[in-house]
Amino acid sequence: MGQNRDLVLEQCNPAMELGFALTEYKTRLQAIRARMARDRIDLLWLMAPESLYYVSGYSCEWYQAQSPKQWPATSGIAVHVDHDRFIMFDTPSEKVMCRFVTCADDIRTFPIDNRRDGIGFIMDELEAQGWLGGRVGMELYSYRPNPAISARFRAAFEASGSSVIDGSDVLREVRWIKSPQEIAYLEHAARITDIGLEAARNAIRPGVTELDVYGEMIHAMARAGGENPAITLPVLSGAKANTGHALASRKVIMAGEQVNVDVCGVYWRYHANAARSFYVGEPPRDVMEYHVKSSGVFDVIANILKPGLTVGELVSAARNYYDEVGIWSDAGWVGGYELGIGFPPDWVGNFVYEMSHDESEKVFEPRTCVNFESQFFSPRMSGITYYICTLLFKENSAELPVQAPRRLVVIE
Repeated sequence: MGQNRDLVLEQCNPAMELGFALTEYKTRLQAIRARMARDRIDLLWLMAPESLYYVSGYSCEWYQAQSPKQWPATSGIAVHVDHDRFIMFDTPSEKVMCRFVTCADDIRTFPIDNRRDGIGFIMDELEAQGWLGGRVGMELYSYRPNPAISARFRAAFEASGSSVIDGSDVLREVRWIKSPQEIAYLEHAARITDIGLEAARNAIRPGVTELDVYGEMIHAMARAGGENPAITLPVLSGAKANTGHALASRKVIMAGEQVNVDVCGVYWRYHANAARSFYVGEPPRDVMEYHVKSSGVFDVIANILKPGLTVGELVSAARNYYDEVGIWSDAGWVGGYELGIGFPPDWVGNFVYEMSHDESEKVFEPRTCVNFESQFFSPRMSGITYYICTLLFKENSAELPVQAPRRLVVIE
């Protein structure tokens, strides 16, 4: 055995980097087990990055999600409905990391001579623990693991006498109601979002590239303590402003072009989303008027926003406004989705609502968070009106926490 390696693996303990108190992780585990009992799940096997983070604090830069066949993603967390602790499984390469980014007190690493593929080891450990033989929930709607590895896990659980069902909704729905600390992190993330949008405003001018603007945004947010967003931030100019999900490129921004920017500030992996449109030089009057109509919906939303608001009430108010100002026929996408924990490749949460949900009685309870997107195709093919705001429902109030002006910003 390697003396230096053994010393590190057994004794290296970096300072803890946890975003929450241990009591919060215990509360989360209790809520998960209660939901498991309701769904008649005996063992929940978790591999989605968001789930690993929520349960334990686990976060890293590499999840083996698109790795070679020889390096399958097999690390994860096992939660049993009858036990008030969880077991974390990972490779020896992450043994040190698990000590300082998680609250786990039961970390089991794969044998060093079979460090990449832990399925057999995991099954042996769970069998010895007496945790197999019942109903196992797997996150079948998660990209991690890929279909081939997911099938191997299913086969291994079934070979142990367990039955496998979809357990994707357990963590996704438990995370819907945030703790006070999570709400505070979302508020902090919103402040970082404002810093990113201000950096974009300062960077946009004729002759710079979209990547120049992207770099300034990321730099400014990182200096403010912001983390890597779960989606690469788009900066889209000219004809590209008519799309929403293209990538910033070496395209040079020109005078007379619209520039659309979509930003998420991130703090302890909690995302606050906002998008804004900019115009390099004086925009045509009809373009400016159209942007005023699109962004004006947020004044309507601000007047009705409160904890306990239903999706139907929000959607109906927005749709009535769009009909009144006469732009609904040019809608791109209008609606929103849950915000919270996000890891690449996505910050879109579990819950989504659209303008067709005008009769939905789903409630925005206290301590929930979504965004609202107002995207319309504006005149002259100048670009989509790119107005996205975070809606934060607190205990006794609700707000739009990102402060950047909700209007077309003219770059002189």
